[in-house]
Amino acid sequence: MSAPGAVQLKPQRRNRRTHPWIFASEVARFPPLEQVADGSMVDVLDAQGRFCGRGFLNRQSQIAVRYLERGADVVIDRAWWIERFGKALEHRHRFLGPQVKTFRWIHGEADGLPGLTVDRYGDFVVVQLLALGLEPWREVIVECLAQLGSPLGIFERSDAPVRRLEGLKERVGCLWGEAPPTLVEIEEGSARLLVDIQQGQKTGLFLDQRFNRQHAARFAEGRNVLNAFGYTGAFGVQCALAGASSVLNVDIAEAATAIAEQNAQLNGVGEQCRALTANAFDVLREFDREGRRFEMIILDPPAFAKSRSVLEGALRGYKEINLRAMKLLTPGGILVTCSCSSHLSMEMFRDVIRDAAQDTGRTACLVEQRGQAPDHPILLHIPETEYLKYLLISID
Repeated sequence: MSAPGAVQLKPQRRNRRTHPWIFASEVARFPPLEQVADGSMVDVLDAQGRFCGRGFLNRQSQIAVRYLERGADVVIDRAWWIERFGKALEHRHRFLGPQVKTFRWIHGEADGLPGLTVDRYGDFVVVQLLALGLEPWREVIVECLAQLGSPLGIFERSDAPVRRLEGLKERVGCLWGEAPPTLVEIEEGSARLLVDIQQGQKTGLFLDQRFNRQHAARFAEGRNVLNAFGYTGAFGVQCALAGASSVLNVDIAEAATAIAEQNAQLNGVGEQCRALTANAFDVLREFDREGRRFEMIILDPPAFAKSRSVLEGALRGYKEINLRAMKLLTPGGILVTCSCSSHLSMEMFRDVIRDAAQDTGRTACLVEQRGQAPDHPILLHIPETEYLKYLLISID
């Protein structure tokens, strides 16, 4: 079944057989706007007129087409969406276990569903529709998630700035069933965590760090811990439960530090955990001036490099926070440092840490290198699906 219009590509060397995006600069001819509106499904033809695939069209975006299918005979209908959602759910059950109730169900391109994010927090499902081509399928998407997931409610958090790049307004609200409470309680290993689905960052919690938080906690016993860029304190709670002598969570958002305090109380570690509302950059500088020292520091900042154009400045930012953290660490201290900037490779990130260690005269020994949890799949033929870097380093 063919889409009503076709996009024809310029002759180019880039391998289009595996990558899910077609950039506007690669297009030789778009179908007439009066024939095919942006957000519609289109066929993609190569320079010789051969079928390449089918996907969403958006002339307003630098990504002109996002592929959904490569088969010319595949019909994209409700049954197709059910099959795609079911396959993604099977992947999570296989690698996380069917008993896990909090996970990323759909991870955009990595699950063959570009622009779509679906997270599950216990009885509630949170969706982000970040591509124009998803809008005509909005009702179908919600129906399929309700059918397969049987949640109490489905809530939309389509409030990411990328929607504006797609020519869309931001949308937040309940789409199906019950609206979630102000805070939803979930389990993460031995920890219980409160998640603000309606107003928290992203969809409420950074699920890609779920196993990294538990990994870091293995090294926290007996140590005083600084959790910079701590958001709602999940890293801190895990460390406290593992026996950290004290934990200080720092975040610039008062709402986040308030939840961090609640998370500490919920887990019975309120005496060990404190939360400070402040700019982490300023705190690292101030603690250095004061001569404060920590035995473990966790750096999990937001993405400094959201585009290639700001990569140079992002590298300076990553170097500054890691350099200052190293100055605050006692000999034999543990530095857990992370980056979620997709434009920053692991090699570049390690170079930043190496340079910071050289500038401080410290010896940095890489203990372990990790990435995102398996519910955020990495497809080897789509480099953009690998973005999270986590390094655990011993500093002498």
